Amino acid sequence: MKVLVIGGGGREHAIIKSLKNNNKITKIFAAPGNGGIEKDAECVSIKAVDILAMTDFVLKNAIDYVVVAPDDPLSIGMVDALEEKGVRCFGPKMAAARIESSKVFSKNIMKKYGIPTAAFETFSDADSACEFVNSNKSLYPLVIKADGLALGKGVIIAENKNEALDAIDSIMKEKKFGNSGSNIVIEEFLEGPEVTVLSFTDGETVIPMISSMDHKRALDGNKGLNTGGMGVIAPNPHYTKEIAGICEKTIFLPTINAMKNEGCPFKGCLYFGLMLTKNGPKVIEYNSRFGDPEAQAVLPLLETDLLKIMEAVTDKNLANIEIKWKNNFSACVVLASGGYPEIYETGFPINGLNANGCIESEGTVVYHAGTALKNREFLTSGGRVLGISAIGPSLQNALDKAYKAVDLIKFKGMFYRKDIGRY
Repeated sequence: MKVLVIGGGGREHAIIKSLKNNNKITKIFAAPGNGGIEKDAECVSIKAVDILAMTDFVLKNAIDYVVVAPDDPLSIGMVDALEEKGVRCFGPKMAAARIESSKVFSKNIMKKYGIPTAAFETFSDADSACEFVNSNKSLYPLVIKADGLALGKGVIIAENKNEALDAIDSIMKEKKFGNSGSNIVIEEFLEGPEVTVLSFTDGETVIPMISSMDHKRALDGNKGLNTGGMGVIAPNPHYTKEIAGICEKTIFLPTINAMKNEGCPFKGCLYFGLMLTKNGPKVIEYNSRFGDPEAQAVLPLLETDLLKIMEAVTDKNLANIEIKWKNNFSACVVLASGGYPEIYETGFPINGLNANGCIESEGTVVYHAGTALKNREFLTSGGRVLGISAIGPSLQNALDKAYKAVDLIKFKGMFYRKDIGRY
């Protein structure tokens, strides 16, 4: 069986390493992949959003199954195009992927079906948004979100009216996030522990995975700019069985049923970004795919074969699959390029990796996010470069292993958070 994983980051590397455990798979391709993924799959130089080239490659190479991992190709209909050619895929169709690609769509779904979330208003022009801010005496901070995809950075927290007006100008007039800012959501600021729950769903059944805690801010103490994620622990210590039961009843199942009722059933991995407020769990955001770097902490804990689960999702047979997890804890520490998430340089040699892009440190795995392989040497090629993951019998043990491994790696400008798991 030949499998193609679309994408080229740490999330895709984690998916590929999990798929390699299945003996039925004879060949794994990655498009476009990266330097580290080259050691686990055959990389193909096709952009993840190039539907025509990707479809052509899949048909010419008789690919049996395609995993569409990133948000961009999902949002433009990669799954739709492949399934029209008879190719089996894991991932939602374009209409369902709107749950991530349009915050206006997802907020309106939550409002219509009574799914708990922050109070909000949506706007399609800057003047109306500014008028709302000027006339509204809401308590600050306010949260202002670009409607479309923005690499996880399209959210601005405004501490006062002037910051809110500046944020509207930045997103809607200056087009900081391009066309993703043509519409915006202004919503109340929620407080409480954040939880990520990835879930497998075939449009009818939803099976949550192990919970996790992402660390979005660039610097220790939850300071600095928002990033795509600087580290993760799993399971999330704030996510109790009682809270899980509430979420399943008030959020998970209602969301799946809402999408089905709207004529766009969601099949794939649905990411629930939650806030545990004093008034109960509420949805901060949905993603239409595995989180990055959440996948690098959650998938190492999976015992059940990943391909078996994915095929059950494709075949709408998830209710008949038992998914098992290791009774362990997991931690992932992201090593980033100096200057990330803004301007950064790349092309620097990475010291400490062996020829396979791994390290000699027991109980740890290196996931490549932004690396290139040139003349048998690994170089930095992105903002987030590596994810160092470890599992252990306790959270502290997993963290100790991960940070011990981090000490073995060096590259120019490298930085990372030293407080993963504390916030």
